[in-house]
Amino acid sequence: MKKLTPVFIISVTLAVLFILWGAIAPQNLEVVSGTAQNFLQEHFGWFYLISATVILLFTIYLSFSKYGNIKLGKDDDEPEYSTFSWFAMLFSAGMGIGLVFWGVAEPVSHFYAPPMGDAQSAEAAETALRFAFFHWGLHPWGIYALIALALAYFKFRKNAPGTISAIFYPLLGEGVNGPIGKTIDVIAVFATVFGVATSLGLGAIQINGGLTYLNSSIPNEFSTQIIIIIGVTILFILSAISGIGKGIKWLSNANIFLAILLMFFFLFAGPTTFLMNLFTTTLGNYVEFLPKMSFRLSPFNEGGSNWIKDWTIFYWAWWIAWSPFVGTFIARVSKGRTIREFVIGVLAVPTTFCALWFAIFGGTGIHMEMFQNGGIWSAMEQGNYTEIALFSTLDQLPFSMVASVLSIILISIFFITSADSATFVLGMQTTNGMLNPPLKIKLTWGLIQASAAAVLLWSGGLNALQTASIVSAFPFVFILICIMFSLHKGLKEEGMPVTRKKNVL
Repeated sequence: MKKLTPVFIISVTLAVLFILWGAIAPQNLEVVSGTAQNFLQEHFGWFYLISATVILLFTIYLSFSKYGNIKLGKDDDEPEYSTFSWFAMLFSAGMGIGLVFWGVAEPVSHFYAPPMGDAQSAEAAETALRFAFFHWGLHPWGIYALIALALAYFKFRKNAPGTISAIFYPLLGEGVNGPIGKTIDVIAVFATVFGVATSLGLGAIQINGGLTYLNSSIPNEFSTQIIIIIGVTILFILSAISGIGKGIKWLSNANIFLAILLMFFFLFAGPTTFLMNLFTTTLGNYVEFLPKMSFRLSPFNEGGSNWIKDWTIFYWAWWIAWSPFVGTFIARVSKGRTIREFVIGVLAVPTTFCALWFAIFGGTGIHMEMFQNGGIWSAMEQGNYTEIALFSTLDQLPFSMVASVLSIILISIFFITSADSATFVLGMQTTNGMLNPPLKIKLTWGLIQASAAAVLLWSGGLNALQTASIVSAFPFVFILICIMFSLHKGLKEEGMPVTRKKNVL
C-alpha cells in the first residue's frame, strides 16, 4: 500500500481525538457519553430488540432458502481451515473475554436481582440461567452471521473489496466508492474500536481482580490495569506480526482447549448431576420463551424496564458494536463454505457451547448461593467487584489455586486473540479490504485500541466501557438493516447455479 486511505486517516483522527478527550477531561467524557447512553436506552431500546430479532430470522431464512447451497467463494473452492480451527477462531473472536468475565457473575446477579418474580428463589434461578442463555445465544451470533456472510459472499464470490461498504454495491452501485461508502466504513471502524476496547477493558479488570484475589498485595486499581494493558498489548503485537495463519490460529486453538479444560473442571469438581439437569431444563426454557424474550420490554414496570436497559439493551448494543470486527474476521476464515453450512455452524455450535458454559459456571455459582452459603454475591457487592465472581467461586472448589491461575492464563490469551484479531480487521477495513494488511497499519490500530481501553477505564471503569458500546453501536444498526436488503438483492442476481443443476437432473 503506497499511501494511506481516506478511511484510515479519518478513522485514526477521530479515535485519537476521542482518546485525547478522555485523557484531558475524563469526567466530561463520562458525563457526555452517559447522557447519550441514557437517551438511546430510553428512546431506542425497542429498536435494538426488533432489529436483532429480525436479523436473526433473516439469517435462518437464508440457510433454509434456495440460496443455501451457494458457496462463499467459487464453486470449486474448499475451506481454508479445518472445522475445529474454524470454530476455535470464530469463537475466540466472537465471545472471548466476556464469557469468562460474566460466566458466574451474570447468572448470580440475575439470581439476586431478577427481571421478574422473587429474588433468591427457584424461579429466580431458572430465570437467571434462561436470560444468560438468551443474552449469549442465537441473537448475537445471528448478528455476527449476517455481516460475515455478506462480506464473505461479496469478497470471495464477487471479488469485491473486503470492506463493509462493498456489501452495498447492489444498492449503491459505484456510489460505494464515494462519500457514502467512506462514511459506512468509518462508522464500522469506530464501532469496532470501542466495541473491542470494551472487551479489552473487561479483560484488564478481571486479570487485575484475579491477581488481587490470589495476592492481596497487588492493588485492584487503575494503575495495575494499565500495566496489564501494556503487557498484553506487547504480546498481541508480537502475535500480529506472525500473521493470521500462525499467531491467531495457534492462540485460538489454545484458547478453546483451555476453555474446555476449565469448563470440565467446574463440571466435575462441582455438582455434576445438578449442572447437567440445569443445562437440560434451561435449554428447554430458552427455546420455549425465546419469542417472548426477544421482544420483552416492560412499559408498565419501571424496575423491569431498567433491568432490560442495564442488561439486554446493553448486550444487544455490545454485539452490534462487535459485529463489524467479528463479522470481518469470520468472513476472512470462512472461504469455501456454503451459506447453509456457514449459518448453521455460526449459529448452532457457539450457541450450544455458550449455553453449556453458563449452565456450568453460572449453575455452580447459584448452587453455592442456594445450598452452600457461597458468599459470591457478598464478594461481588463489596466494592462492586463483578470481576472476582469467578475467583470467589473457584475458591470453594478443590485445586482452587491451580484453577485460578489457569483462568488468568485463559483470560490473557482471550485478551490477546481479541486484540490481535481486531488489529487485523481494522487494518483490513482501512486498507480497501486487503487480506493481509501492512504491519504498520496493524500496529497503529493495536496501540489505538489499547489507548481507548485505558481511557475508558480512566474515565469511569466498567460503566464507561458499557456506555462506549451502546453509543458506538447505534449508527451501525441502520447499516446492518441495509445489509440485509443488499445481500438479498445480490443473491437474487446470483443466477442460481444450484437451481439450474436441479433442472438438468
